Amino acid sequence: MTSAALDRLLAVLVVALAATGLISLRMGAPSDGWVFFLHGLLGGSLALVASWKVGRSLPRAVRAGRWRRVALGLLVSAGTAAALVGGFAWVASGRVLSIGAWTVLTIHAWIGLALVPLVVVHLLPRRWRLLVPGRRPAARPGPQIRGRDGLSRRRILVGGLLGGASVALFGASQVADRLAGGVRRFTGSRWLPPGVPPPTTFFGEAGPHIDPAAWRLRVHGNVARPLSLSLAEMQELGALDRTVVLDCTSGWAMAAEWRGVPLRAVLGAAHAISEAAPVVVRSATGWATALSPTDVDRTLLATAVAGGPLPAANGAPVRLVVPDRRGLDWVKWVTEIEVV
Repeated sequence: MTSAALDRLLAVLVVALAATGLISLRMGAPSDGWVFFLHGLLGGSLALVASWKVGRSLPRAVRAGRWRRVALGLLVSAGTAAALVGGFAWVASGRVLSIGAWTVLTIHAWIGLALVPLVVVHLLPRRWRLLVPGRRPAARPGPQIRGRDGLSRRRILVGGLLGGASVALFGASQVADRLAGGVRRFTGSRWLPPGVPPPTTFFGEAGPHIDPAAWRLRVHGNVARPLSLSLAEMQELGALDRTVVLDCTSGWAMAAEWRGVPLRAVLGAAHAISEAAPVVVRSATGWATALSPTDVDRTLLATAVAGGPLPAANGAPVRLVVPDRRGLDWVKWVTEIEVV
């Protein structure tokens, strides 16, 4: 494989890993499991290709005295190694790994996102052949077996070996997890015992101070009767209990019993013009999520969890509970509902 092809493959793998990682933040249904599986396989491929790249390019750059490129290359390599080690350590450890207040999975995600611009800076200068392949080198003597798309037998063989090694590496981490007694959800999150979920926020920021007596839920948009409901008025619409899995993007999952008012009941009280309209739910912090009509039918505006009042750190007075969506969409400190 040429240096340009190797660079091109590295760029594609890093971008694909960032894309599947970001997409997975919103996916919590079992049917979405393929995204997490693909992410793991891509991680195995990146580990192999990055090792190949360092072994081929670093000695050559050192001999040529290209110290600026060496320094940047080592920075990219260190970031890649840190992201990969974090991801595979999370899978293979058999337990929840944390460094201070952050889980290793969260650190893995942040490093992975930071790696994308580093790779762009490292690979693109003077390397436009990454985007526009140049002239093909002259064919080597001897028979060349090519497929319809012009791929040589060697490239097909290299691709097959890379894919097989990636599957083996990903599978080895899964086996290590099982041997260590680990149990994970298909998303990679580790199960916690039922109870009150740990308080977390996506950026680690503190929650807002909200006076439950002064709190109001504003319901507006495509409705015939805009509302501003107090907590008592909302609860008068009828509460029910549901056991739903909260799957946090920081790497843990918990099946908890939630008590709250169905979102559809609130929309009914506001006389939503259409039950097929999407709904946007917003927090006092500005965080928001958009829900499809199918999501709306299963969503609760929760005021209690695990048999007790909802703690302030968990989103009191009201938080969203959305089955088959990740914790990122379980909006805390809900203050506004808009029918689009």
